[in-house]
Amino acid sequence: MTDPTPIGRPLRIDPNAKSAVPDQPAFVARPAGAPVYHGFTVIAGSERDGWVLGTITEPHSVEPQLSGDAFVVAPDGSRAGLVWSTEGAALEVISGLEAGRWGVYAIRFPFAVQSEADLIRNFHLVLPLLQQEFQRVRRSAPLITPPGGNPTGA
Repeated sequence: MTDPTPIGRPLRIDPNAKSAVPDQPAFVARPAGAPVYHGFTVIAGSERDGWVLGTITEPHSVEPQLSGDAFVVAPDGSRAGLVWSTEGAALEVISGLEAGRWGVYAIRFPFAVQSEADLIRNFHLVLPLLQQEFQRVRRSAPLITPPGGNPTGA
């Protein structure tokens, strides 16, 4: 029998992110014009070809993590959610293009994660899949609006 107890993970919250409501975290109460995933951290050392990874769940752990949540920022500033796991399909659409993001995706990471370096390594390995998906979305819906910006053409 499977244990029905949910597995909680610590979140990596940006302590400098401003909240629209003083008693609520920034990711719950995004200020007007703030991008999706505001309140979570972008990993500066993850940049490759203008693409950057942001993390929602804390990557540092004693035990290897086999799943977690993150987001990707494309070179134009638009964002997509990532539900990563070491199992499953290479890339699957969870939800498509919507206001503020070009989708949410289940993505398979080749390696378990115990550190930020592991998270970055996995991101760089799956980045070609994300770039391909981004181009597919742009072809089907050529105007993607980055946060606080003008739509970008295909």
